[in-house]
Amino acid sequence: MRIFSIECSATSASVAILDDYKLLSEAYTNTGLTHSQTLIPMAKNALDNANIDIDSIDLFSIAAGPGSFTGIRIGIAALKGLAMAQNKPCFPVSTLEAMAYNMLGRECIVCCVMDARCNQVYTATFKSGQKIERITQDEAVMIDELANKLKNYDLPIVFVGDGAELCYNKLKSINDNVLLAPSNFRYQKASSVAVCTFEKIKTEPTILAEEILPVYLRAPQAERELKKRMENSK
Repeated sequence: MRIFSIECSATSASVAILDDYKLLSEAYTNTGLTHSQTLIPMAKNALDNANIDIDSIDLFSIAAGPGSFTGIRIGIAALKGLAMAQNKPCFPVSTLEAMAYNMLGRECIVCCVMDARCNQVYTATFKSGQKIERITQDEAVMIDELANKLKNYDLPIVFVGDGAELCYNKLKSINDNVLLAPSNFRYQKASSVAVCTFEKIKTEPTILAEEILPVYLRAPQAERELKKRMENSK
């Protein structure tokens, strides 16, 4: 099965094409350009480098959140356009769960963290080995609260994600069992989205492109600020 995957939940963006477990092509950028500028050119490059046409893709998948509100919306819009034009099925995965696949094959606890600002992170924890097993659900927590959640694991705890360095620097002094993933395994990438998708569709159904929705663990900043102003005006 050929899977075309998009990851643009944070600053970087990437596109990957997987043929079963074989990675045919991956395009990655972290240049500061908006995802609306980079995704479609990367999609074309990934297809060209794999020497295949888009009509040979069997399934389209995306990291649907949590993450950047704007980035996720752009990614989902791009994926819907590609999938609907080809009349192909889709599959959304958790941004955090996809990141855990960066460490597939390594015996450890993977703590996936994304910087949600204000000393808060989006996080979920997984056990990694020959497969990835979810331990906790996706949630938004304060970093101090995360420290308490990571106290009782025997295996090394590896931080993965764009919030990994932040959490490692804050928690390494109180938990000597935490490690920072190497930079080449640390960040969100479309190839991990594709592998996660390939594993999950063995037991879960695909959906139509129009059914894909972004997954947010908290309201957008503008909505939070409006609510706060309304409460203060009472």
